[in-house]
Amino acid sequence: MGTDIYGAIEVRHPCADQDWWEWPAWQRLMDLSPLYDDRDYSAFAVLFGVRNSAGYSPVAAGRGLPADVSAELREEFERVQGIDSAVHGATWVSCAELDRADLTGIDALGPGSGWEHVFAVLRALAGRFGGDGVRLVVYFD
Repeated sequence: MGTDIYGAIEVRHPCADQDWWEWPAWQRLMDLSPLYDDRDYSAFAVLFGVRNSAGYSPVAAGRGLPADVSAELREEFERVQGIDSAVHGATWVSCAELDRADLTGIDALGPGSGWEHVFAVLRALAGRFGGDGVRLVVYFD
């Protein structure tokens, strides 16, 4: 049985720290699937520690859902988890963390992998929200 990845890109509103801000800080912006819908276990291992038979030191393994995850993504995860007991590996990574990680030379994340689209969108959004204000939240099935 294979392992698939699901999730979304979230952004933190720049005004979320203001006294007058009364809405959720994090908003679900875009599903992962239009950008990446493949099944590459090397990529899953390097980024999230899932299917890590090669022993990579993952960027963001086993964090669970962020405490302040968007309501939409939390509801989706809980609904899917309630239906399918194989759902596992919820974790997240910020754009800033990805930028600090040395991911050079990893073919599973390079051109043609699909991940270049994910990283391009994260970096574009970081121009507006900052590297710590953009994150990819994922889970596996």
